[in-house]
Amino acid sequence: MKLRIISGSLKGRMIKAPDSNLTRPTTDRVRETIFNLLHNKIDFDGISVLDFFAGSGALGFESISRGASNVTFIEKNYPIYKNLLENIKSLNLEESCEIVKSDAVQFAKYTTDKRFNLILADPPFFQYSIYEVVKYVFGNNLLSEEGYFIVERSIQTLKKDVEGFGKEPFKRIGDTCLYEFTKSTEAKPEGD
Repeated sequence: MKLRIISGSLKGRMIKAPDSNLTRPTTDRVRETIFNLLHNKIDFDGISVLDFFAGSGALGFESISRGASNVTFIEKNYPIYKNLLENIKSLNLEESCEIVKSDAVQFAKYTTDKRFNLILADPPFFQYSIYEVVKYVFGNNLLSEEGYFIVERSIQTLKKDVEGFGKEPFKRIGDTCLYEFTKSTEAKPEGD
């Protein structure tokens, strides 16, 4: 399956979605909504982006296309990691992209020396480690003062997610729910 970059300097370029039942690429409609919402909040020029559960890298590539200076992709599955590496090479983005082959929770838990202006997470819908990721992002101060952290989830996990994040989604698009976190609206995930 091929995905297209929606806007910016890479508009229309195609990337390959991994051949895996472990990923569910963010649809064009959801990506467009996310970035239209962010466009009103963030100046993308020169920002640093973190893309958890990176998969094809579509969210990170949209960020680069709109002006982000660099993206750190977090992906633990080796075949998906390899696909992501191929996408980076096909777009000639080796200098502005880094892939960390790691579990998202482990990266968030043990990274203490980096700050990101934008953090994006599109975990598998029925994986609940995202609550720990959010907790460690704020516990380790990974989000910059004026930064945004957007998490994509399914309407099917709404009740558990509202409990886990301590907040309602800020946007619903079909069966997708988006949660927004900032330093001023920091979530209080379960276990705190």
